[in-house]
Amino acid sequence: MSVDLTGKKVLVTGGSRGIGRGVVLALARAGARVVTCYRAESPAVESLQKELTGIGGDHHVVQADVSVPEDVDRLVAAAKDRFGTLDAVVNNAGVISHIPFAELPLDEWRRVVDTNLTAPFLVIQKALPLLSAGSSVITVGSRAAVVGIPMRAHYTASKAGLIGLTRSLMKELGPQGIRVNLVAPGVIETEEFETAPPEEVARVRSRYQGLTGLGRLGRPDEIAGAVLFLASDLSAYVTGETIHVDGGI
Repeated sequence: MSVDLTGKKVLVTGGSRGIGRGVVLALARAGARVVTCYRAESPAVESLQKELTGIGGDHHVVQADVSVPEDVDRLVAAAKDRFGTLDAVVNNAGVISHIPFAELPLDEWRRVVDTNLTAPFLVIQKALPLLSAGSSVITVGSRAAVVGIPMRAHYTASKAGLIGLTRSLMKELGPQGIRVNLVAPGVIETEEFETAPPEEVARVRSRYQGLTGLGRLGRPDEIAGAVLFLASDLSAYVTGETIHVDGGI
């Protein structure tokens, strides 16, 4: 079954790489009009723009660092200027680092929490006037939020916070007809695997093949499938949920 999002207007944060890129391209192929952002110039931004041009449709790629409140204002203003209203917001932008808790600097804690948790708060709040009954707010969390991972206390805490944010907003925005849900990926094979040392890639694949029910890592387009479902009318009675897309880890 294909999902038809023709005419839907969607804002996606962090769309130039990884899961975000997969989501942006899937939305565009499904007929949605997409505004997305990137933090810094890179070949990935240029290639995304080319792919969107090839797909066709009304899409816009703008620079914005969602950990900066002024950039969030500018991003949402760009969506308003181009589309007027929004049918869905996808909070995807995120960062991670691997540091023992005893050595974790406060600045790094703030960087990760600001990007992974505070930014979705800002984006949703600023985009709220553009949303109406039937709109969908989707945030990309992590399976790690309910598991915990050594050396990622800051990352795990930020992703766990998204569960509480989702549950609270589900109740607060529900009377307005706005749905709020979370997609929690497992280990996803993004373009980072292409630049990592081959032995490290082999180690990760081997480990998670043994830990997942499906015996493999996930792909960005498989996360995008859950996002498309939540952005569509197929999920009209789904809200406040965390959908784990992790291969049965």
